[in-house]
Amino acid sequence: MTFLAILIVAAIAAWPFIAESRRVKIGRAERQGAPGDFAKLSQGVTYYRWFGPARGPVIVAIHGLTTPSVVFEDLAAGLGGLGYRVLAYDLYGRGLSDAPKGRQSQAFFHQQLDDLLAHQELNEDLTLIGYSMGGSIAATFAATQPERIKRLILLASAGVVTHESAFLRFCRNTPLLGDWLFLALSSRRMTAEIEAVAAKTPSPAIQGALRVELTRQGYLPAVLASRRGMLAESTEQAHRILGKEAIPVIAIWGKQDEVIPITALGQLTQWNRNTLQEVIDDADHALAYSHAATVAERLKGVLRERD
Repeated sequence: MTFLAILIVAAIAAWPFIAESRRVKIGRAERQGAPGDFAKLSQGVTYYRWFGPARGPVIVAIHGLTTPSVVFEDLAAGLGGLGYRVLAYDLYGRGLSDAPKGRQSQAFFHQQLDDLLAHQELNEDLTLIGYSMGGSIAATFAATQPERIKRLILLASAGVVTHESAFLRFCRNTPLLGDWLFLALSSRRMTAEIEAVAAKTPSPAIQGALRVELTRQGYLPAVLASRRGMLAESTEQAHRILGKEAIPVIAIWGKQDEVIPITALGQLTQWNRNTLQEVIDDADHALAYSHAATVAERLKGVLRERD
């Protein structure tokens, strides 16, 4: 192999990692003017925002794999109208939170949530609402600290049944080469996906937040780290514990969801027969924001009945 050929191979090998290093690193300027606040926690800075009245029962909202907390904006407003205080925050590597390196496992996300709850002095009587991967985080966290949890609300929750492409499976299971392929090829794939989901919401804030994610340094590595960590772990044991602890669980699914198929409903029933489940016929995986009003309406009767 000639020296020129070696340089070409080295350039190809380094290209996606160089491109990642040139993406925007979140700093003070980008965070300035954000409608929420920032907490310096044990693993990094976390962006959070309160919705709803100053007093009322607390709901903590945990978003999904690729979407920042702004996707809860409309749903939080609806729940706020019912008298609930909603705390939404950006998971590490998403939105305006820091993007620490390393495996994003259950323990990693549990630590962020535990730190934030301590920072906000929220100790008990909590309702957790988890969307997609956030459902996995919420369920496993609730199972480890059931004494603090009043109820669990799951929206198209991961950790039960998930469709994964051959490309994503290879990237998840193959160190180094998987990292290269994910950084090199997933940006274009995810751009198309983000544009598609952004079109499902009239909210300019949500559309803008989804589109800007791919420009930020640490976002793609965080997504892959979550696929290798949090999303590689089943929530079966957690749901069986929640059933034994008699913690109310409400699960809402989109019938047209191609990411979390409707078969997840039956699987979750086997793990915890006490789960109250709802299906929105014309919703897909974007239901947390594309059908925010419908979700709030479905929750309205259940929440008032149990509060």
